[in-house]
Amino acid sequence: MRIFCWLLLGTLNALAYEEPLLPEWSPKEREQLESMGWVAGGLLLTNDPVPDEAEAQKEAPLAVEAPSAGEIADDATPSPEIAEKYLPAYFAERPTSFLIDPQGLLSAADYRDRLSFLTYHASDSAIDLYVYVIGGNQEIPGQVREEEMIERFFSEGRPAAIVFYYLGMPQRSEVYLSPSITDAISAAEQQRALASSVMQAFEKLNPAEQIESFLVQMSIRIYWMERMLGGAPAPSSDEVPIADRRLAMKRGSEHAKGESIAAIQAKAMKYAGPAGIGMGGFCIVVMVGYWLRRRALYRFPEFDVEPRLGGAHAAGVGAVISFASANLPPASQRDQVPDYLRRA
Repeated sequence: MRIFCWLLLGTLNALAYEEPLLPEWSPKEREQLESMGWVAGGLLLTNDPVPDEAEAQKEAPLAVEAPSAGEIADDATPSPEIAEKYLPAYFAERPTSFLIDPQGLLSAADYRDRLSFLTYHASDSAIDLYVYVIGGNQEIPGQVREEEMIERFFSEGRPAAIVFYYLGMPQRSEVYLSPSITDAISAAEQQRALASSVMQAFEKLNPAEQIESFLVQMSIRIYWMERMLGGAPAPSSDEVPIADRRLAMKRGSEHAKGESIAAIQAKAMKYAGPAGIGMGGFCIVVMVGYWLRRRALYRFPEFDVEPRLGGAHAAGVGAVISFASANLPPASQRDQVPDYLRRA
């Protein structure tokens, strides 16, 4: 019986707390509110469609007019090819300078430094190095044939290596050799020289520094080509030996002075003897000084300490011996100096 009463009481409580239904508008009230232009909760509390939703979905897409032929012809996007006005300076004749940059892609200071290096290279090498500087995103026009141009301009005179260098994108660069040395230098060796120079360029981020590293490394690879012209075998690895690294340092840092490698070596031998003697004398002086300091002896004078409180000794009380001058040896200071605690 008690269980039945508890179940009945729980059912009554559930019915008492049942959530009320959502309010509904009467047709008259709804019509009146809609005439005012707004029904509170009309979109949230009912399943009625959103006004004008169907019409919005059926709207036609915007019509975009296609560009006319005249607009396409007047497109301001620059062509990736080298401008026609620069073509004669690039390809019309054999260059009179080792650095060809008619577009002014390099700054005045960078152009001067790179040209100075190429001039230095020509004075120290049997193979000249000509560099055509082209924009990184530019293309050589199709009517230009690089092989034919090199055959026409570089068949006579000193042997030369010709590089088409794309500023900011060294991986696009190309290297050619004059006809007089193409038989002695294989195409594989030319590609190794180019790949090695591109790798050195990629160690830098600034385009001006990239072309500097590229040219220094290409100068070193031309040194190998010179040895191959003399009958030496091609290098077995792309890694530059330590001796060639020293040559790279000389060609990269000393070219501005206009000195050849022989002059640098003669200057080094001239000053090597005096420098060695001076360094040896300095080391001897340092060692003698150190030895004398280790063997130095210091003598301290013996003083008779005056009695304290009538006795020669006192528990927990000591005598402080002080010298008047810190600049004189202790053995030469024998006069007592009265001070705190009667220091002697």
